[in-house]
Amino acid sequence: MTYLIIGTLIIGVIAYLYTNSKKTNNNPEVENNLTEKAQPRTEFENPLNDSLTYSEKLNKTKELYPFAKWRENFFEYQMEQYTEENCNEAKGIFDNLIFKLITLGENGNKNEKEQYFEIAIKSLNKLNGKDEGIIETGEREDLCELIDQITLASGLKPKDYADGEGIADLWREW
Repeated sequence: MTYLIIGTLIIGVIAYLYTNSKKTNNNPEVENNLTEKAQPRTEFENPLNDSLTYSEKLNKTKELYPFAKWRENFFEYQMEQYTEENCNEAKGIFDNLIFKLITLGENGNKNEKEQYFEIAIKSLNKLNGKDEGIIETGEREDLCELIDQITLASGLKPKDYADGEGIADLWREW
């Protein structure tokens, strides 16, 4: 009887560890995502992209939106903060930023471009305050990378802001 109880406990622990291993960095999918994130994207710094128009560069940054991945986490890992409403609100903040930058134009006033970034980043602060935990470490990295790419596409340089940390660091609270 003792062996049966011990065996059941061991099987339970193994099942628990296996189930939770998907949520850790031992997961090859997570490791691949981390590896991809660690490699900075420089596609907008590449002179070959000079063939893209200003609006095409900005619209191309939408390919970097992390919100579908966040929604997958809602279902796969029961991360309840990534509701459709929260993800759509975050997406809307960036859609609005890109729209305003395109409307302003490539030769638009630098201060106005910076104001649009400020509005977007402060809107993300409000979203994070509304539902604490939306922007954690991984999401912060996603958003900072996205903001840096939008900064480059808009003709600004991330290294010119917050001692080289990027324009998001001027106002972000996450």
